[in-house]
This record gives sequence, C-alpha cells and structure tokens, in this order.
Amino acid sequence: MSTIGFAPHDHHSCVADTLQKADSRCADKGLRLTPVRRRALEILLADHRALGAYDLLAVLATEGMGTQPPVAYRALDFLVKAGFAHKIEALNAYIACAHLGECQMPAFLICRACKSVAEADTAVAKGRLDDAAVAAGFQIERTVVEAEGLCPACQDIAA
Repeated sequence: MSTIGFAPHDHHSCVADTLQKADSRCADKGLRLTPVRRRALEILLADHRALGAYDLLAVLATEGMGTQPPVAYRALDFLVKAGFAHKIEALNAYIACAHLGECQMPAFLICRACKSVAEADTAVAKGRLDDAAVAAGFQIERTVVEAEGLCPACQDIAA
C-alpha cells in the first residue's frame, strides 16, 4: 500500500474513486450516506489536509447544510465509524481515509509547516509493538501512529 498525501497524483481520480467506494460500501453494509455526510466526505477529500470540525462546519454552513456544531460532529462520527475518515489526534482534526477499505492500522505523517497529512498502513502485526503485545499477552485492537516532520515541499522551502 502506498503513502498518499505528499506525492503528486491524479487528485480528481482519487476523489472520484473514494466517493465511489464509499457509495458501494454504504450499499453493501446498509449505511446511509446522506447529503450532509457525503458533502463532508467531499470536503475532507478536497485536500490531503486535516480539518477541524468547525472548519468543516464553516463550509457546510455556507452551503446551507447546517450551522450548529452537531451537524459537523455527527457527519464526522459517521465517516470515522464507517471507515471513510480518521481522526488525527495531534491536530484534533479529521482526514478522509486515503485507502478506503484497505487500511487496518494507519499511520499519519503530519507536516508541521503546511499541515498536510499523508497516510500509510503501518502493519503493526509485523513490528516490535506486536512483539511486545504478544509477550505481555495483550491483543492490539487499534493503534494511532502520528509522526510530525516536514513534507518534501516544505523541506525544499527550508533548504
């Protein structure tokens, strides 16, 4: 699985493919991708940057889709539970899942300068964390891996 977020790619295709996968997944699982939820996913997909709930709400409000915080929080809660988005704990923000339906244990590479975020699958089950968990008799169900640094574009600017 590739890391998506910093490398140039066909973003239009990226967005269209993700929305199509989300529609299919909702149909398969009996979930409702309401207009607000779909628009929230589109907004998160617009850039590979994490957005706070109030950032999302500001866009939804300008489009007449609600002005109260629960509108954004409910949409984000649905997207996270459905596996369409992730919460970036370090930023208290959300990002669309770059590997919809494929990511088991995502890791997030967060640029401290431009706040862009790349997502990769960490495959914890093959790493030292899994070894430690097995030794302790612990079963890992969820991990959150977030690394801060500089993306390639910001490294070029700094150099």
